[in-house]
Amino acid sequence: MLFDVYGDNAGYQWLGWVMVFAALLAANEIGRRSRAGGIALFMVLPAGLSIYFATIYIAAWNGAEWALTNQTYVHMNSWFHYAKLYAATAGCIGFIILKYGWGKLGKAFWFKAFPFVIVAINILIAVVSDFESAIRAWDTTWVSSEGVTLYGGWHNVFNGTAGLINIFVMTGWWGIYASKKRHDMLWFDMTWVFIISYDLWNFCYTYNCLPTHAFYCGFALLLAPTVANALWNKGGWIQNRAFTLALWCMFAQTVPVFQDASRFSVDSVNNPNINLAVSIIALVANIAALSYVFYRARKLGVNPYTHEVFVGTRDYEKAKSRAIDESYGLAA
Repeated sequence: MLFDVYGDNAGYQWLGWVMVFAALLAANEIGRRSRAGGIALFMVLPAGLSIYFATIYIAAWNGAEWALTNQTYVHMNSWFHYAKLYAATAGCIGFIILKYGWGKLGKAFWFKAFPFVIVAINILIAVVSDFESAIRAWDTTWVSSEGVTLYGGWHNVFNGTAGLINIFVMTGWWGIYASKKRHDMLWFDMTWVFIISYDLWNFCYTYNCLPTHAFYCGFALLLAPTVANALWNKGGWIQNRAFTLALWCMFAQTVPVFQDASRFSVDSVNNPNINLAVSIIALVANIAALSYVFYRARKLGVNPYTHEVFVGTRDYEKAKSRAIDESYGLAA
């Protein structure tokens, strides 16, 4: 078993998972279908929370007891959580600009590369965190600033490498489109090949480096955008992912007690052998995905990063049918 989900709290733990999964799906729909909802969730709310976070840290710096014991300050104080929150939020704002075509930026061809850039940055943040564990405690353990015991070793190296490879599984970097109802920013070439390889890599990252959070941020959080993309929002996976990730980060930063110190809390088994097995699976999956990208590129005779390589596949064509204008994407 990957997680410690058993005993008297098992019912609450699974209830917590279902609540998180359902809430993420619902909030994602509010953010994508409503212009006002998107602005409120990904511009106004992060601005307000930034003031809240700054207030806590300034007060803690000055020795205020209420700040020093604040759950956000105690449980969510690592560089990773803040880097991830603001990188994900930046992605949400950029995707909103692109799907609505706001201003010169939203209409600029060069800005269509923004989704690739911000996703690569988000991946690199996690890769650095994986390598950090390997460096800090090779073949042993270390305790993070948040009081979490982490193992360091080959599993971090393997999964960090998988993350680096995953960046180049993204293809058709300028192939960004808007859906007919302007609900979504679409990336036709981001098909199941990338989604599965990303999900395996990112789940492994959370399992390696966030063992007290992985049940939610590595299981429920990854499944929500994937289900939405598979069932009703084809081509919109990266927007689904950014929206749900930013929302989860905001919730987790503000109410960390939910996953850290409540009856809903779930720890991973945190066994280095299991970590290694999961990391090997993630690495093999990403090598296979990149190999398939190169195979498709060679078959079509194109550069996989300046051109789309999944043209004609089911996922690509379904996403394409949702676009407002096919000419919105790559140049001929």
